[in-house]
Amino acid sequence: MNYEEHIENALVYIEFNLKTDLNLSDLAKAAGYSEYHFLRVFKEVTHLTPADYIRKRRLSEIVREIDNSYRPISDIAFEYGFNSKENFTRAFKAEHHVLPTEYKAADNSLKLYDRIYLQVPTFEITPKINTIPSFNLTGYWSDENYTPNFWNKYNCKKLSKRLSGGEVCIDYGVCRWNNDTNHLDYFIGIRTEDAKGDITDTKQLHVSGGLYAIFTTPPTSHFDFVNTIHKSWSYILNVWMPKSDYQCAESHGDQFETYVEDSRTFNEDIYIPIEKKRKS
Repeated sequence: MNYEEHIENALVYIEFNLKTDLNLSDLAKAAGYSEYHFLRVFKEVTHLTPADYIRKRRLSEIVREIDNSYRPISDIAFEYGFNSKENFTRAFKAEHHVLPTEYKAADNSLKLYDRIYLQVPTFEITPKINTIPSFNLTGYWSDENYTPNFWNKYNCKKLSKRLSGGEVCIDYGVCRWNNDTNHLDYFIGIRTEDAKGDITDTKQLHVSGGLYAIFTTPPTSHFDFVNTIHKSWSYILNVWMPKSDYQCAESHGDQFETYVEDSRTFNEDIYIPIEKKRKS
């Protein structure tokens, strides 16, 4: 057996015992390792410590039960080992940067951690290649290091409808490199012509037109939406781009994504500015 097969045994054990006390000794035994060796191999295979993985899995299952139950949130959290409402609220806020009550009220799409399967099925998306015109956006620069957390706040606070004056609009999330800070900045907003509501403290952003590869993420569930977006970006940058006849354009455009939260279809379009690869 290889490392992945050993760790798979521990992952199965975790899933069957998410609502019970999980200790390092039992996890190591499930994998057939010493505690020291298990910690090292688990981190190497999953890129998480066992404690981090268990916490993320428990929080994810609590979110699922919140959505499918009328029980008090504190009762559900207690079943998964959070011995007080305060401890759970603190862990939830640290993970998602919104409160459990804010999530429940907005029915937002959170970054959930599904059970890791070490044999991953093939993932593929075929893009459309189109030329699009330039446009302007009105919205907000992210104050978060992790983009899904900024989307959480944007959606929970219903900032899209605040900007539009109550209308349902397409939301744009734009990645732009900041040469001054040597950092990738992120902007969320709507088209400026649709911004007929409260635009207090907003910024303007111009997005250049040109040739784009447009990828539509596979439709999925509320629970797996953010995970599917991450898989899609990984496929685009690590699989499609190296094999295609195109490269990221240097002369025009930004990478951006579009989504309508109220549509509840749980898929989005990803736009990559492209140009033909130069022949060597």
